[in-house]
Amino acid sequence: MFEIAELGHKVSKADYLEKVPELRTQLLMLQQELRSQDLSVIILISGVDGGGKGEVINLLNEWLDPRLMRTNAYDSPSDEEKERPEFWRFWRTMPAKGTVGIYVGSWYSQPIANRVYGKITEPELQVHLRHINELEQELANDGTLIIKCWLHLKQEQQKKRLKKLEKDPETAWQVTARDKEHLKMYDTFVSVAENALKETSTAANPWRIVEGSDIRYSSLTVGQHILDKIKLHIETKQRKESLPPSSDTPQIIHGNQPSILDSLDLNLSLDKKPYNEQLNYYQGKLNKLARQAHEKKISSVLVFEGWDAGGKGGAIRRLTHALDARNYQVIPVAAPTDEERMQHYLWRFWRHMPRAGKVSIYDRSWYGRVLVERVEGFAKDPEWKRAYSEIVNFEEALTRHGIAVLKFWLHIDQDEQLRRFKEREQISYKKHKITEDDYRNRNQWDAYSLAVNDMVARTSTQSAPWILVEGNDKRYARIKILKAYCEKLESLLD
Repeated sequence: MFEIAELGHKVSKADYLEKVPELRTQLLMLQQELRSQDLSVIILISGVDGGGKGEVINLLNEWLDPRLMRTNAYDSPSDEEKERPEFWRFWRTMPAKGTVGIYVGSWYSQPIANRVYGKITEPELQVHLRHINELEQELANDGTLIIKCWLHLKQEQQKKRLKKLEKDPETAWQVTARDKEHLKMYDTFVSVAENALKETSTAANPWRIVEGSDIRYSSLTVGQHILDKIKLHIETKQRKESLPPSSDTPQIIHGNQPSILDSLDLNLSLDKKPYNEQLNYYQGKLNKLARQAHEKKISSVLVFEGWDAGGKGGAIRRLTHALDARNYQVIPVAAPTDEERMQHYLWRFWRHMPRAGKVSIYDRSWYGRVLVERVEGFAKDPEWKRAYSEIVNFEEALTRHGIAVLKFWLHIDQDEQLRRFKEREQISYKKHKITEDDYRNRNQWDAYSLAVNDMVARTSTQSAPWILVEGNDKRYARIKILKAYCEKLESLLD
């Protein structure tokens, strides 16, 4: 695979100086067009030590408009990053639509290094690569262009390059003891890297291998490759937009279509006295378990979804009453802001992932993609249909990191909802909760029921199952939620 980058390509200084101005001009013009197209670009520059990654990145920073790009450099994860899932630090810096993100070190660096040093096995590396492919496919589906360039050197060229850098006092600092150690491990590194590139060079996100022995050649090659890829990306988008809209068969909603929600017994209830007794018991138990989880750095992510007036807020308040206020945050989710619309829909949720031992509680969540955005038409059919697998991958990343993920759907019937609406209208501090949209959404009850049924069926997994809560009686619902959280923490602590 790397043989194509060991042919000794070179560019003369005269040719380089002649081609650079035109290339820079085209890149700058393309950046402006990219901005108007609402497309984002990720550029990964990877390769062997001494392959010229730093020089190429420095030139890209010179050639591109800094107002529309950002360079993100990654080394070993910090303590803050180690306390969150592995992709968290990359999601935080994803480029917004219309901008470019250059990554020095990426989601490839750590898995490859860990395999080279024997910290993970080959099957474990394959799992990492599968997760990387899933991440890149999700970004590509959302319209992000990922350009992956690998700068390669033969071992003798690498040795020569490092010696040259070390001899010059102005560049000697660039050669570290780790570089020298890596030189001894060249064959192992190249073997692991070649395998990784083969597994992750997909049709949507292929690798471009570039010979790094001549910096003028590699800079021009990478720059031209970026130019060509962005051009093609914009042309492809414009071509798709020029096509007539697809004539998908409209979704037919049958009012009597069976739903998983129909199996819930909404007559379940608790009298006030046993409710108060169990409330005190489970809040006390949760307080103890949450403190133990904090000490053992076990984080929690709790998702609350349900019908309007379903009791989410009251359930959350009974739960947080048992927690240390320093260790949790409640995140109310509404329509995305302008900043959030410029990103992948999961971006705003990745940002709030809790540190080790902390708790993040979502009052509505990423499931809006397959609920309100689906029913109200805010997301196109392909967008919400692929969201099921994207959400499963997202939650798998959380549970793989050891985070407790609990998802509650609070279910009530239409009569109970209407009663609560009327009740809220009579209470001064609850009137603001009722809007015209709440009443309008009642007309979409069947559509939402079908969406909930699909959501539960396609995203309830062994590690992150849906907990369906019979919510006509608020007391019963609150105890069921508290009990479920206690049981989850107990299982993880054991």
